[in-house]
Amino acid sequence: MSGAVPVDDTSSGGDSGLVDGILNIDKPADITSMDVVRRVKRASGHKRVGHGGTLDPIATGVIPICMGQATRMMEYLIEGTKEYRGSVELGVETDTYDAVGKVTKKIDPSHVTLRDVESALPSFRGTIQQVPPMYSALKRQGRRLYELARAGIHVERSPRRVEVLSVEILDWSPPIVELQITCGRGFYMRSLAHDLGQTLGCGGHMKNLVRQRNGPFHISEALSLKELEQRFAGGTWRESLYAPDQVVRHMRTVIVGRPLEELIRQRRSLPMGLRIPFSRPDEQCRVYGTDGRFIAIMSFNASKGLWQRSRVFSLRYEQREH
Repeated sequence: MSGAVPVDDTSSGGDSGLVDGILNIDKPADITSMDVVRRVKRASGHKRVGHGGTLDPIATGVIPICMGQATRMMEYLIEGTKEYRGSVELGVETDTYDAVGKVTKKIDPSHVTLRDVESALPSFRGTIQQVPPMYSALKRQGRRLYELARAGIHVERSPRRVEVLSVEILDWSPPIVELQITCGRGFYMRSLAHDLGQTLGCGGHMKNLVRQRNGPFHISEALSLKELEQRFAGGTWRESLYAPDQVVRHMRTVIVGRPLEELIRQRRSLPMGLRIPFSRPDEQCRVYGTDGRFIAIMSFNASKGLWQRSRVFSLRYEQREH
């Protein structure tokens, strides 16, 4: 579940009533993340729509859909923490590392015990090196890896550093082990399934997968795509929008008066004499006007001793609080 997140910026409808906000959608199985984007775009008539983190077609669960200026928050969603619940089937390897792929190897997994799985999991916690699957959206010389794989071309992939905050066993029903994982950016659940099978000496693949959380968005509050489309048809969908700053509410809050607000909107650094407390170099803060409007995200440039803008917003719609 990784890779660049495109914005569909083509229009099939008018621009009237444009809004800036984020929808928390529970993606159904067997469609792509960009399919969700296209359906939201078609139902809303909005031009600028994107998603905050790819889910494979086989996967379900939370996919934040960003609209208008909220698309500028996608990188923060991609960088944020995710939670997954996934079932790994041991004894069967596939070329895609999941259940939709072609079976490449079968090994009897009956010798694997719960204790074996428990002993293997610590090597998948913390900061680890992970090789992405061949069937992925990563690029090699301008071509997606999955395009090369479908053409029968196999290339070596370099391991990438990823962060795994926790891996826990939820259920053990041989040959299926159900896992709960909390991880950072760039982590592939399919690679975890494959690598766990390799460690246990029997192979394995991801049988099913649910993303339960993406940043601040949880599946318990997500709308099904069908329900959202009904709300679009009924004109009540705006009630489901989250404000763009929902993504960065873990950041320090700074409130500025009109003179400083004007400097920020002019894309200028704040004066050196302005002292905004910070705890570490390159820290970011979210900035509001005295009337409560979300204005910008600012970054502290430690080398220059200045607060500089990262994102400046001029939001067109005030979402209700969630």
